[in-house]
Amino acid sequence: MQRGSTQAQMPADKEMQKAALDTARKSLNSIVLGKDQEISLALACLLARGHLLIEDLPGLGKTILAQSLARVLGLSFQRIQFTSDLLPADIVGVSVFDQKLAEFRFQPGPVFAQLVLADEVNRATPKAQSALLEAMEEKQVSVDGKTHNLPKPYFVVATQNPSDQIGTFPLPESQLDRFLMRLQLGYPNEASERALLTGTDRRAMLEKIPPTLDADTLGILQDNVERVHVSEPLIDYVQALVRFSRESPEIETGLSPRGALALIAAARAHAFLLHHSGVFPDDVQTVFAAVAGHRLKPASRSGIRNPGELSRHVLDSVAIP
Repeated sequence: MQRGSTQAQMPADKEMQKAALDTARKSLNSIVLGKDQEISLALACLLARGHLLIEDLPGLGKTILAQSLARVLGLSFQRIQFTSDLLPADIVGVSVFDQKLAEFRFQPGPVFAQLVLADEVNRATPKAQSALLEAMEEKQVSVDGKTHNLPKPYFVVATQNPSDQIGTFPLPESQLDRFLMRLQLGYPNEASERALLTGTDRRAMLEKIPPTLDADTLGILQDNVERVHVSEPLIDYVQALVRFSRESPEIETGLSPRGALALIAAARAHAFLLHHSGVFPDDVQTVFAAVAGHRLKPASRSGIRNPGELSRHVLDSVAIP
């Protein structure tokens, strides 16, 4: 498949929306330095209506990236610091008896925000972690038999420390699967780190950056992402990747149908973000590790332990149509 040399002219309002999206990328890159690829993937995750898991060592910018996304995209923001003593009610809220009205009234918890940062999510117990499951999947929470809808759009950014660190509880596969993407930021390059050391504090900079989008515009962009064209040969390529992940002796657990749908959704969002006229194989390849890395499980005999290495094994083994 080859990219078309021309792209259909878009109406002015769509051009303005995409220009605002480009400005959002630039603003994010001015705060989180040297991480253009990771920022693009995070934006693609949001455009695809997914949730994002960032796994890395402390101090590499996970929290500031989540705060920057909320600020630049004009979303309400709440941070939940996950600890071993956190209770589900601390996350979703609780019913409190109102003596004046002689009735129970629901007090929403911090989960009721358009962008929720679940900070160090794997430091909480599985019971507390599970409080996010319904919110992430159903965009609602149930308390005392009543259902409460969450705001739209709804986006969870969770951070977690490496599982070998003290005081962590591994996320179960069912919860990992709720995240459309998992990213690692890694250390900045030398030039970016020097700019951090000699420049203005990033949080001070963040307060001065105006939002470039709002919730309504973001919803329109998400709707437009779902209309990005996916050709039959591209579907063939995705199916070939999924089939190989299930049949390879190097992989114990391959991609599920939900994982395949996540791959298409993320590739659509990436194509939209970069103004492609449709989804192309390089869109799939760019998002593959972020989408598939936490869903694939290597066979014990394979010797592969790194999710990136496992993802590369799948991409290298399947020919592009």
